[in-house]
Amino acid sequence: MAALQQTPISFRSKLPPPITSAATTFPKTLSFSLTRRFPVLRRNTGARMSASAASSYAVALADLAKSNNTLEATSADVEKIDKVFSDPSVFSFFMNPTIEEEKKRKMIDELAESMNLLPHMANFLNILIDSRRIDLINDVTKEFERVYNGMTETELAVVSSVVKLESQHLAQIAKTVQKLTGAKNVRIKTVTDPSLVAGFTVRC
Repeated sequence: MAALQQTPISFRSKLPPPITSAATTFPKTLSFSLTRRFPVLRRNTGARMSASAASSYAVALADLAKSNNTLEATSADVEKIDKVFSDPSVFSFFMNPTIEEEKKRKMIDELAESMNLLPHMANFLNILIDSRRIDLINDVTKEFERVYNGMTETELAVVSSVVKLESQHLAQIAKTVQKLTGAKNVRIKTVTDPSLVAGFTVRC
């Protein structure tokens, strides 16, 4: 697999004109049995060791998803989880040592059902709870994104704008980023930034 080209770019522009169409590929719905085991890591202190643990979990999750042809769907689930655990109240609940692990696992099951998560995604979160490594969840989601981009030769482009951009605008931005970076695929992440006067910025 060709190495992912990392080409930092930054530019400002007015909104591009709408394009007529943009190809979209949706992940296939697949069923499978979960047999892959996730790493059981000892709890440790220190930023370096925590980063290593987060990376190990992220790689294990990505490898499992790839082996079951659910990499795209798993990536979408990871984004959902990242948003949920970005809520301080949710993160505090799972970090609270006075709350029984059984209650935390029950909460994971409820979240998995409400967000329609893949079975192995819910299982992964429960493993983090059982291993007392749920504190790594935000680092794991970031590491997974990095691993996913490497596996799929994808360039991540963060698009910041004052207002939400239309899908046709984002499609044209992705096309421009792909041309500038030479990446096989481009993934767009949108951010609303009220501090911008007009237009948008793109950061890779």
